[in-house]
Formats: sequence, structure tokens, C-alpha cells
Amino acid sequence: MNDKPSPPRTRPSARRDFRLLLSGAVAAQAGTQVTLVALPLVAVVELDASPFQVGLLTAAETAAFLLVGLPAGAWLDRMRKLPVLIRADVLRCLAVGSIPAAAALDALTLVQLYLVALVTGVATVFFDVAHQSYLPVLLPRERLVAGNGAVETVRSSAQIAGPGLGGGLVQLLGAPLAIVADAVGYLVSAALLSRIRADEPRPHAEPGRSLRADIAEGVRFVTGHPLLRVIAAATATSNLFSAVLMAVQTVFWVRVLGLSPAAIGVLLSVSAVGGLAGALCAGPLARRIGQGRLIWLAPLVTGPFALLWPLADGRAGAVLFAVGGVAVLFGAVVYNVAQVSFRQSLCPPELLGRMNATMRFLVWGTLPLGALLGGAVADAAGPRAALWVCAVGILAVPVPLLLSPLRGMRDLPAGPDHGGPDHGPEPEPDSEPDRADPEGADAVRPVR
Repeated sequence: MNDKPSPPRTRPSARRDFRLLLSGAVAAQAGTQVTLVALPLVAVVELDASPFQVGLLTAAETAAFLLVGLPAGAWLDRMRKLPVLIRADVLRCLAVGSIPAAAALDALTLVQLYLVALVTGVATVFFDVAHQSYLPVLLPRERLVAGNGAVETVRSSAQIAGPGLGGGLVQLLGAPLAIVADAVGYLVSAALLSRIRADEPRPHAEPGRSLRADIAEGVRFVTGHPLLRVIAAATATSNLFSAVLMAVQTVFWVRVLGLSPAAIGVLLSVSAVGGLAGALCAGPLARRIGQGRLIWLAPLVTGPFALLWPLADGRAGAVLFAVGGVAVLFGAVVYNVAQVSFRQSLCPPELLGRMNATMRFLVWGTLPLGALLGGAVADAAGPRAALWVCAVGILAVPVPLLLSPLRGMRDLPAGPDHGGPDHGPEPEPDSEPDRADPEGADAVRPVR
């Protein structure tokens, strides 16, 4: 019998490098949420874009997941992740910064918006896949749920503060100038990430191995695992119909509900409260219900609130829209924390980039299709009809999960130890558990 006491476990925030990673996420997400309000308003108000043109803009933002999603993972498994994160932030800063510059010269066009959306989308593919693959370098496996919960808390907090700030800036300065905040956020993020000093070993490249073989190995890992397959199917369905919402919501708010930019910012901020609540509750819910059950229960319970979106009308329309957003986003974030942490724990470290990229290709690859669908339906039958399509689609998200082995699982199977940082004590440990940590110790806007 081993009488040696277990080493104290610390919160992820006790690690300096994780704090820098999180601070970078704060800066980047704050700017991104301003652009969430400003960019579609540039198209709708400044350039008088049609619903289909706005849908095309949303499709351009997400098309990169179809274009480079799979090879991105194979490339990233051959290189260190931190330099990729920094370069992606710098590229996104330059791309979005070109919008206010062009507006100041009275030279801004829809074509430029499409190009900026495409470039930032490609950079975001590499950033997001590298970010999910880099987190296990900074944290041991038993801290991944807590770490992902902290990341989602930051994301959700930015989604509360950012849109309100964005709406105010658009009201005060105009939509193009408000986008400067996004460029600054990416620049600050890159500066913070450059201060991380974690030892990240260079991946070992197998001599003579082709990129195609690497991609195929990642695809086989995801499609060959029964739980990953159904998670991919459910998330792809969610993202398909979330993209319908993304494509038409600004047109609906401006031309149907008659909301001002400031009111739109407030609406998005209020809706984002659900995401913050989901990030804070994901750990305790996983402890009480079980991580396996939580994956299918979260979308099953919260999905029906999406029906409030097409029902929104008149003076109460913004309130109904916000209530639906709070509930659906709560479920999406709880689902994200549970399934992303499972994926990171399950996957061998040498496959993390390809696993995450394959998942992103499968689940984010539906975003441009959903955006085009939303724009086409809104052009033909109006934005409210597109919102009905979105709501009905969200109801279908838990179906593949309920038909899978997940329905009978309380907890999920553990994967191999990914050899992250040591699991022992750190200097000056903080024994206070993370709020997102399901057991006080052991612990994807569209769904990731």
C-alpha cells in the first residue's frame, strides 16, 4: 500500500505560461467581438449589401476550414505550435486593419471585405488548431477540463463586454473605424504569446512520410472512433444551422426589428451571458451528471429555445431573441468544454494537430454551406424564414448523440497520457479549485 501523500494539484491559472495564453485570448477575443458587430454592419449599412451578399461574407470567413482544414493539422504536427499562434495573430491584425484604412480613403468595397474575411479565416484555422493542440503542452491531462473551462470563461466574458463596446463604437465612430479595436487586440495577443517560455519540443518528423499519409492517419483516427464520429456529426449539424443564424441575424435586426448598432451590441452582450454561465457551470455539471451524459444532455435541453428567434417580433422581439441566445449559448459552451476536453485526453500527443484539424474540417466545414443556405433562404423568403430553418436544424443536433453509445455512459473512457507538464506541485500552489473544474481538482460562436 502506498502511503505517500498525493502532490497538491494547482489551478491552471497558477501557471505563468497558461496565464499569458489566457491573457492573449482576452485581448484577441475583445477585439473579435467588436468586429462581430461592426463587420456585418459595414456590409449592411455602409455598402447596402443584400442578405445573400451578407451570407457570402460569412461563408468567406469560414471557407478556410474546407480549403486548408485537413492539411493544416498535418503541417502543425510537424512544427512547434507557439510560433504559429503568434504569426497568425500578426496576419489577422494586418488584414482587419486594412478595412478602416480603406474606409478612410473612401476605397472600401465588398470585394475587400470578402478578401479580408478569407485571409483572417485561413489564419484562424491555423491559430485554432494550434491553440487546441498547444494547451496540453502547458497543462497535464487532469487539468484540461479546468483549462478549457477557463478559456471558455474568457471567451464568454469577451462576448458579454465586446459587442456592447462594439455597438457603442459603431454608433460613435462608424462601423469601419470600430474595427481598429480588433487589429489592436490581435497585436496585443501576439505580444503576450511571445512571452511564453514553456519548453515545447520540436515534433519528430518520420523520414519519407508524405503529407497525404499524415492527413489520412488523422482522418482514420477520428472516423474510426465511434464516439468521435457522433460528436463530429452533432457538432457539424449545430454549426451548419448556426451559420444560417450568423448570415441573417444582422439583416433581421436592422431591417425587421429596426435595431440601432448600440442596441445590437447590447443584444449580443446579453445573449453572451449564457456562454459565461455555461463556462462556469460545465465543471460542476460534469461532476454531478457525468461528462458523457453532459455531451448529449446540454443540446437536448437548451436547443428548443432556438424557436424564440423566428418568433421575435415587435417591441419584445429583441428580448425574445436574447432569451433564446442565452439558453442556446449556455448549452453550446457546456457541450464544448465536455467534448473538447474528452478529445484532448483521448488523443495521442503526436496526433493532436491532425485530430483537431480533422474535427475542424468536419464540423466547421459546414459553416460556409450554412451561411450560403441562410443567405439564399433570406433572399428568397425573408430573414424570418431563414431563422425558422435555423431553429428546426438546432433541434436535430442531439439526435446522433442519443443514437450512440454516449447515451448509456456517465463518464468517458480515458486516453493515453500526453506527456504534458509534470503533474507534481509547483511553487506557491493555489489550492482553490477552478469553478470550471468538475471535482475541484480533476478536470467550442459556433460550437467548435
